[in-house]
Amino acid sequence: MKRKKVIIRSAVGFLAVLLFANFAIGYYLYDLAIARNVKEFLSGNQDLEVSAEAMDVFTQGGWKDWVRSHQFERWNIESEDGLILNGYYLEAEEPTTKTVVFAHGYLGRANDMGLFGQRYYEDLGYNMFTPDLRGHGESEGDYIGFGWPDRLDIVAWVDKVVEELGDNVEIVLHGVSMGAATMLMASGEELPSNVKAIVADSPYSNVYDLFSYQLDRMFHLPEFPILPTTGLVTNVMAGYNFKEASALNQVRKTEIPILYIHGSNDTFVPTEMTEELYENTNSEKELLIIDGASHGESIILAEDKYLETLYRFLDKHME
Repeated sequence: MKRKKVIIRSAVGFLAVLLFANFAIGYYLYDLAIARNVKEFLSGNQDLEVSAEAMDVFTQGGWKDWVRSHQFERWNIESEDGLILNGYYLEAEEPTTKTVVFAHGYLGRANDMGLFGQRYYEDLGYNMFTPDLRGHGESEGDYIGFGWPDRLDIVAWVDKVVEELGDNVEIVLHGVSMGAATMLMASGEELPSNVKAIVADSPYSNVYDLFSYQLDRMFHLPEFPILPTTGLVTNVMAGYNFKEASALNQVRKTEIPILYIHGSNDTFVPTEMTEELYENTNSEKELLIIDGASHGESIILAEDKYLETLYRFLDKHME
């Protein structure tokens, strides 16, 4: 009997240690990927390596000078959960009803979208609005939403654009990477009819599957039990869980036309995720896969094809 009690105590103690270790890892991963702080773990990540051509454009491209040379009007709103969010509006040179609303990627900020905004502004004559997503740039927030809480922020920003520019404004939502997933997540919400089209460049299908993929690829760790625990920590700390944060579920509900763009060599957000999103989208849709492009570099490696497809899509859906 005494030996049996010892075995039971040892087993309970061992399970307690495993449970503690699991939650410790969950909190560590939350702090690593989701809490707002410096993300050194991405330094040297081979999946984020881009061509020398793309790196030159990202870091030294003329679009940076273009952003600095224009005076953006600063807007702000308060989110549903009380955060002050900041965004930046640039009026077109000629009066127009057409406006692009951008969403940047993970760890980015509003002015990163100047790479795309210059095209809309100069080539198409659009107004441009680009916000700092929560937890980024000048917007408040002590965590990164990976698109899910951000989707409601985008709805609020769209309402702000309509309020400022009038009921006849026509809006395209354009996001890259996390910003693309954010726009797709917003697509399943009650957006006003002013939103005519969405452009999703390198999106992920849902946060759970993205983290599962990265957990294996970057850390060689199993999905279970680590990811459910990290999701539980995230739910407590940030108010959302990985399972509900699904662009895939949202695009099944939307009626807004969507243009999907992805690089065939993207190993940070696998191309298959965009293909799955495309297959599950019930609204009008187009898919452009750029051969040889890594994460987010399609606009640079295949500029003509990218812009030709984008402009044709906008011509079709923006009145």
